[in-house]
Amino acid sequence: MNVKKLLLPLALLLPLTATAQSISSAQIEQFKQLPRAQQEALAERYGVDLDSLGSASQGANQRPQQVNVVEPINSITDQERQQARAKQQEDEEQAQAEKNGGLKPFGYDLFAGSPTTFAPVTEIPVPTDYTLGPGDVLRVQLWGKENQNLELPISRDGSISFPDSGPMNLAGLSFEEARQQIRKRVSEQYIGVEAAVTLGELRSMRVFVLGEARNPGSYTVSSLSTITNALYVSGGVKQNGSLRNVQHKRNGKLVGTLDLYDLLLKGDSSADNRLQPGDVIFIPPVGKRAGIEGEVYRPALYELDGENTLEDLVSMAGGLTPQAYPQRINIERTNEDFLRIIAEADYTASKGRNATIKAGDRVRIPSISDITGQYIEVKGAATRAGKFAWVPGMRVSSILQSLDADLMPTADKRYAAIVRTDRQTDSISVLNLRLRAAIQKAGSNEDLQLEEKDRILIFSDAGKVQGGEQGGNYTRESLFAPVLQRLKAQAKPGAPQQTIRISGPVRYPGEYPMPASRSLADAVFVAGGLKDSASLYQAEIARYTQDESGIGQTRILNVDLADAMAGQSSFKLQSRDTILIKSIPQFAKTRTITLEGEVRYPGEYTFREGETLKEVLQRAGGLSSNAFPAGAIFTREKLRQLEAQRLREAEERLQGDLLGVQLQGDSFGGQNTERVQQVEDLLEDVQNSRPIGRMVIDLAAVLNDESYQQVRLQDGDQLIVPTIPQSVSVFGEVQFPTSHLHQPGLTVDDYLQRSGGPTRQADENRVYVVKADGSVMLPERSRWFGGRSQQLEPGDTIIMPIDVDRLNQLELWTNVSQIVYQMALGAAAVGNL
Repeated sequence: MNVKKLLLPLALLLPLTATAQSISSAQIEQFKQLPRAQQEALAERYGVDLDSLGSASQGANQRPQQVNVVEPINSITDQERQQARAKQQEDEEQAQAEKNGGLKPFGYDLFAGSPTTFAPVTEIPVPTDYTLGPGDVLRVQLWGKENQNLELPISRDGSISFPDSGPMNLAGLSFEEARQQIRKRVSEQYIGVEAAVTLGELRSMRVFVLGEARNPGSYTVSSLSTITNALYVSGGVKQNGSLRNVQHKRNGKLVGTLDLYDLLLKGDSSADNRLQPGDVIFIPPVGKRAGIEGEVYRPALYELDGENTLEDLVSMAGGLTPQAYPQRINIERTNEDFLRIIAEADYTASKGRNATIKAGDRVRIPSISDITGQYIEVKGAATRAGKFAWVPGMRVSSILQSLDADLMPTADKRYAAIVRTDRQTDSISVLNLRLRAAIQKAGSNEDLQLEEKDRILIFSDAGKVQGGEQGGNYTRESLFAPVLQRLKAQAKPGAPQQTIRISGPVRYPGEYPMPASRSLADAVFVAGGLKDSASLYQAEIARYTQDESGIGQTRILNVDLADAMAGQSSFKLQSRDTILIKSIPQFAKTRTITLEGEVRYPGEYTFREGETLKEVLQRAGGLSSNAFPAGAIFTREKLRQLEAQRLREAEERLQGDLLGVQLQGDSFGGQNTERVQQVEDLLEDVQNSRPIGRMVIDLAAVLNDESYQQVRLQDGDQLIVPTIPQSVSVFGEVQFPTSHLHQPGLTVDDYLQRSGGPTRQADENRVYVVKADGSVMLPERSRWFGGRSQQLEPGDTIIMPIDVDRLNQLELWTNVSQIVYQMALGAAAVGNL
């Protein structure tokens, strides 16, 4: 509804607000449909009393309209107000927690998330001593000679209008007294009629919440409201307000106090008195506080009430947990010299429990130590890792009884380690455990006896772990890391560091604790065993020793690995030995060459070390009758990598040249734009080119000429033998780059003329011919050519290069263009097969 439409009716109402009797109900209803904030804004602007408008619409026998809880007059929504309060409360709590070392004051979360308004439950039995007042509604049920239900509101003068009997003054009477008077009047004035009196709607009243309330002010609440109801209305108590001394005042005098700790800790609400109109709830600043942390159920800051003892504080914190160590409780406090000191109290003694707690004290309840004896521990890829009771004589099979039920699917079931602590020296040692044998052969020598505080490490098998599967983190490296750190820390003269390092073709190379047996076979077993690529011929041991003068040096020892693994070697490992397991040379290394095209049996062939191209072609049955050996394309991976590097270098230099040409402006007679376009085209050709890795060979000579250098093969080589061609191609700066049918007797110039001749950018003096085998011939300089009248062979390609002298003599362009053309020719030859 538009507010402007109400201005005229509201202006007409202004002179009548004193009596509020001539205001029509339609105008009042129209005004009530506005939001509350707009009602209050208009009422404040025009001086309208909202209470009088509400009472004007009520008849003499109607109870006054229930007034909602008073809200501040502003334009923000309830949601925005609630968010602002929550943010403010969160900031206050965070500041308090940081100030007090992480401890939060106790009890203030009672009002967390409190609503913006509060309506206490009214559908409850009304106490007989409840005092009636204006706004209350009495429900009277008459039965007997006459049956009638009456609702009688108490008017402002404190009376009710009884039918056919006149007014009856009830204000100030208790509910029980009013009930007796009504029954008496009914019995006197109505013969044969009895009455039952109950309370209907209750009146509202205005109270004040002041002091350290979160939102102090005046609030309208139900007549059954108590002190805690009013606190909810105001949003609760600030963290700097007292929870133990909430004061209830009436007419300037203290009526009572409420200790919210009694409500929170004991559930005692006896001091939560009901309010009367005009009462004041005053929240004073918080009193002395002390903090308690550690092994209690409710660590927090607690407000003290007079003289408190350590026992009182522990009781407020919910008592000690079973893990508490009560004999040495720390009390941190400030002494007379304003220094923080630490005192101790024995809570098991009466003197300690009665120790006085002062303001600012911080009590810490320590915890008992972890289990210190009579246990063994299982760690790693076990389904039930943790600590277990130890009894003398127990073995590994007493804890791990099944490879499937007691171990994770990813566990390494071959090997585990036992970390043992010496009770006399507190040093540790590591025993190797053949896990499968220990579980399957219970009671055997492999099923080692356990001692107190032994730790069994179960490792994961990398070959069984897939993705983020559980147990994948229990690697040898992670579980052995603290063990290795401890072994290194306990090393000293006469007791060297008991670690070794193993590398090479083992499953888990790395650093490990020294095996108790000091055998090389056990060291390999700890590392997961040998791979199939390991050479059993010889292992190399690098050993750190000292010479006669005490200078450290490294010795290299060679050990027969086959004997060591068979248990036939007496060799013993020493501290810091580094074991190198050697690999079988060229193990499982295959070298292949791909034969394609006009080969009798094409395919991918594996060749021996040092084998030549001729030998592989003979294995492939040689060339077919349609083969054109002069045009064979032989590519090599290493050359392909070199060409890719040359392309990258050419691209970088061309980009620099392009920038230089762009910066030169039109210093070449307005041809700069054309030169820039030509460089950009060449740069695009370079970027689109793909390296081929072609090596020029004479395949016919390879097969037939014994004096021709044989081509020793490398892994990844490829030979493509095309069919006999019939064309001669013309590329470069000619009018129509294309291929022509080879005709005997035609020369270079003839083929150039058949392609329309050179373009304006062509360099006619540098024409060259790329032969079918990939070699390049310059007709002008070749002693075999008489000018450019040399006749060509099928498969040859004529290249008309660009005239780089016209373009500022950039030598790089010539080289780059040759690279691009050669690669294009190779790619075209491959694609035409």
